[in-house]
Amino acid sequence: MSSKRKKKGGSGDSDESTRGGSIFPDEVLERVLGLVKSRKDRSSVSLVCKDWFNAERWSRTHVFIGNCYSVSPEIVIRRFPNIRSVSLKGKPRFSDFNLVPPNWGADIHSWLVVFASKYPNLEELRLKRMTVTDESLEFLGRSFPNFKALSMMSCDGFSTDGLAAIATHCKNLTELDILENDINDKSGNWLSCFPDTLKSLQVLNFASLNSDVSFESLEKLVKRCNSLKVLKVNRNINLEQIQRLLVNAPQLTELGTGSFSQELTLRQYYDLEDAFKSCNNLHTLSGLLESTGLYLQVLFPASANLTFLNLSYAILHGGELAGLLSHCPVLRRLWVLDTVEDKGLKAVGLSCPLLEELRVFPADPYADNLVHGVTESGFLAVSYGCPKLHYVLYFCHQMTNEAVATIVQNCPDFTHFRLCIMNPHQPDYLTKQPMDEAFGAVVKTCSKLRRLAISGLLTDITFEYIGKYAKKLETLSVAFAGSSDWGMQCVMSGCPKLRKLEIRDSPFGNAALLSGLERYESMRSLWMSACKVTMNGCRILAKQVPRLNVEVIKDGGSDECEAESVYVYRSVAGPRRDAPSFVLTL
Repeated sequence: MSSKRKKKGGSGDSDESTRGGSIFPDEVLERVLGLVKSRKDRSSVSLVCKDWFNAERWSRTHVFIGNCYSVSPEIVIRRFPNIRSVSLKGKPRFSDFNLVPPNWGADIHSWLVVFASKYPNLEELRLKRMTVTDESLEFLGRSFPNFKALSMMSCDGFSTDGLAAIATHCKNLTELDILENDINDKSGNWLSCFPDTLKSLQVLNFASLNSDVSFESLEKLVKRCNSLKVLKVNRNINLEQIQRLLVNAPQLTELGTGSFSQELTLRQYYDLEDAFKSCNNLHTLSGLLESTGLYLQVLFPASANLTFLNLSYAILHGGELAGLLSHCPVLRRLWVLDTVEDKGLKAVGLSCPLLEELRVFPADPYADNLVHGVTESGFLAVSYGCPKLHYVLYFCHQMTNEAVATIVQNCPDFTHFRLCIMNPHQPDYLTKQPMDEAFGAVVKTCSKLRRLAISGLLTDITFEYIGKYAKKLETLSVAFAGSSDWGMQCVMSGCPKLRKLEIRDSPFGNAALLSGLERYESMRSLWMSACKVTMNGCRILAKQVPRLNVEVIKDGGSDECEAESVYVYRSVAGPRRDAPSFVLTL
């Protein structure tokens, strides 16, 4: 890389040339920087001096862009000439809750066109909340002959025809990871488009698709790809077919099963059990749709080395979960539905002493009353048995201040604490008091906290606690909380590392919005929807900090009309050029 730059610069006097008094030759410095993998570390390195800036620029092969509108593809290719891997995020996270209208933007195609002109050796593309059309996938497959890895999570706009284009044109594909996308699932024929010569596949995930696929094509693909490590299939792959796949791929480290319910003969049951016994390298298991206690037993021989168990689509009861967890002694990550109830979570506390991450999702997020589900009792049981727990996402219908205070005393190393009490403005159900002291205990006790989601009946006291104690907080999510603008002002003045703030259905107005005037340029983004911010407040913000993009989704009305949604983010590219008519850029 350095030798190419010297040739371009002739005598080497340009800003891309050798480094005057540097004690390191270009090649040495770039090789050393190539060993620095952390994005933050590399960014810090580039700020040391011009020499290091240039070395980091030329040695960088991967770029992460947390907001596709914070920079343009043209700026990216000027800054980094040798990129081979790109991670790109699009819509705000609240789009996951249908708070961002359809056709909002974040289309990948303009990026691909620019990349095709400057990054012909692009190998990897990881997209999240982006709009991706079939035409874009066809263009991707045809434009990058060395392309190897495509991951799409929570994306929309494409169909299985686009997947067929990737399978057809990407001759060196090692990864195709399709997760939680809004996809037009026309048919499963795309799986038959992989050429018979393809043997390089290491990751294949189509668990979220619904169509039947050609099992014959899938089995042949799995059989010839000896390096396949990750296989996650959809619900249409039955137990007998899973057994045949495992026989051909005992080397798997991650498996996502389809339907785990099928009438099996005794011989088929034993064959399935033997297939799992042969999977000695398995550390991640997911799927298990429609599973029953009888068939869960075939997993026991393969569970000893499991570190991640994703049961977020498996409707299990507490006893069934307890039986499985008793065979998972080294489990570190667990995702479940609240159908396991407190009984299942008590089993977690008894069987998983090494657990670091727990996510409990609602089986029915729209249920009005607590018939089944989890409470503070289950959460407490986990905290007593799992002292290493540092990441939690917990959906429940009831909680108490005392329980949360005890939980964080038992597990003081939380870095991510996301408690979602599903009934808005729900108080401590025993004392009927606000939940302020619960989250006060979290921020006081957990000094490593980086991400916090708050819910329940909350006053400004919660936000005062956050501003006073959460000095390492980077992401804060707020729903149906707060009393006045003072709460947000406390957060803005007290959380120096805050990067993302997401607020919905809360009483914060213009004073709250404008309290971040000096902070927004150091943050990635602010999202506010269904708050009390007016168009006039948004215009003042845009005028005071012109380097910010201030986008408003509104139905019309005067400057005193409340803005439906406000999205504020820093950008070196200026206002975006593809804003739809319902987005007003100030």
